[in-house]
Amino acid sequence: MAEYHFVTHWKIRGTTREVAEVLGDPLGLARWWPSVYLEVRELDSGDPVTHVGRVIDLYTKGWLPYTLRWRFKVTESRGLEGFTLVADGDLVGTGIWTFEEKEGVVDVKYDWRIKADKPLLRHDSFIFRPIFGANHRWAMARGEESLNLELQRRRAKTEAERSAIPPPPRPTFR
Repeated sequence: MAEYHFVTHWKIRGTTREVAEVLGDPLGLARWWPSVYLEVRELDSGDPVTHVGRVIDLYTKGWLPYTLRWRFKVTESRGLEGFTLVADGDLVGTGIWTFEEKEGVVDVKYDWRIKADKPLLRHDSFIFRPIFGANHRWAMARGEESLNLELQRRRAKTEAERSAIPPPPRPTFR
């Protein structure tokens, strides 16, 4: 299998509580990050407080014309500082979300170490590696944009304010 290691940093105006609430609710992903998350289902709710053991089934995509079916299990919760997940399916590996707040801005870091088990992605060539990397960066850029929009919607005080916020980016294909 082709191995990939991506580290993404987002600067999100807000609090770690806000970021942790949104990113810690995977069932909302298809609503606020629809450019990537097409379908999300919970298979196991895990611990009712920490969500450790929670298993989520996903149908996702990026900019390129292919989709991925995979699931993740929350293996560690660090409260407002982030969480760790283990993925299997078309993507196999570990993702570590870390949130650190400084002066009203949250540094969101996602450290994603995966092996691609989907036949199309198994090719570990000098041609495919940069294409798949660009696809991941595109997806994560949509996530940063969508998270900022979601936080604006949550902070809106009136329906008029909320309706003035643009919707999140849509998928490039379905």
